Amino acid sequence: MATFLYILLAIVILLIMVIIHEFGHYIAGKILKFKINEFSVGFGPKLFSKKKKNGEVVSLRLFPLGGFCAFEGETEKSDNPDVRSFVDEKPWKRIIVLLAGGVFNLLSAVIFSFLFILIVGYAVPEVTQVYKAETGSPYCALQDGDRIIKVDDGKIGVMHAFEDYAAKLKLGDEVTVTVLRDGETITVPLTVQSVVSGNGESYNGFGFESTRIYENGNAGDAFIYCIPFTGKMAWTILGSFFKLITGKVSVTNLTGPVRTVTMMASVSAANWRNIFLLLPLIAANLGIFNLLPIPALDGSKVIFTIIEWIRGKPVNRTVENYIHTIGLIALFAFVIIVDIVGFVLA
Repeated sequence: MATFLYILLAIVILLIMVIIHEFGHYIAGKILKFKINEFSVGFGPKLFSKKKKNGEVVSLRLFPLGGFCAFEGETEKSDNPDVRSFVDEKPWKRIIVLLAGGVFNLLSAVIFSFLFILIVGYAVPEVTQVYKAETGSPYCALQDGDRIIKVDDGKIGVMHAFEDYAAKLKLGDEVTVTVLRDGETITVPLTVQSVVSGNGESYNGFGFESTRIYENGNAGDAFIYCIPFTGKMAWTILGSFFKLITGKVSVTNLTGPVRTVTMMASVSAANWRNIFLLLPLIAANLGIFNLLPIPALDGSKVIFTIIEWIRGKPVNRTVENYIHTIGLIALFAFVIIVDIVGFVLA
């Protein structure tokens, strides 16, 4: 029952992100006086639908992982001569509407980052076990209960976790950590070594295990760091995308919508604080992804609109529609294959 509730929570979170995205398109369209036919939450058959006095339809559809804001004549001119089509609007207006969805996601990511920092704060590692080498001596001078607060001159806080500093180190590198021990602040030298853990596994590290201890957040830190923290989330996503393109990350490491939901559920179940971290991460992810110049996504449509603006006439609408349709089919096929491969290899 608990697993089902966390899966339901993950679906609700994704649905909220989609609503925010489509609401961005909707608000921009309303401000610029575009004709909007329907605002839908979800895809597929309609479960609920209401037509407003201005002719706009608000609907809830069967499949919740998606949604759309349908503009009049979005892909080609409307048959109604009394209604101005989306494609008839000035290019700069269309670009604003197209970008608004991703921008709203990024703005919501800033708000979610503020809430995360305010409610959760940040984590520092507290030593729970120090391994001993074959000689019988410990790998490092840390002790159980030591709370690491600095690595060299870098303070562990909202923007920099211990793992951020450790990830840059290689075998043989030395650092000095500042720890809180019995109410006192002391420094301890650490060296990256070939460590054999308690279960006999070998890895490069410092030779200790730790748990996360959360330091309370405050409104000041939340206000100062909410934008940089969102930037960090966005940069992580872009970095992963470039690693995928360059082959540094395997496609098998990606997740489709089904595995994303299950992973979100398991992460949320592991620690309630992770829910507040998922919010800015997913919001930034959705915002950045939709702005990429991939066919069928907003970023690609912006590119076609810019080309039209420069040329003074649009790319053949039929050709453009084919490109976006093929891109959409390819995206759906890709995420389905990624999910299948992920479950097979899991």
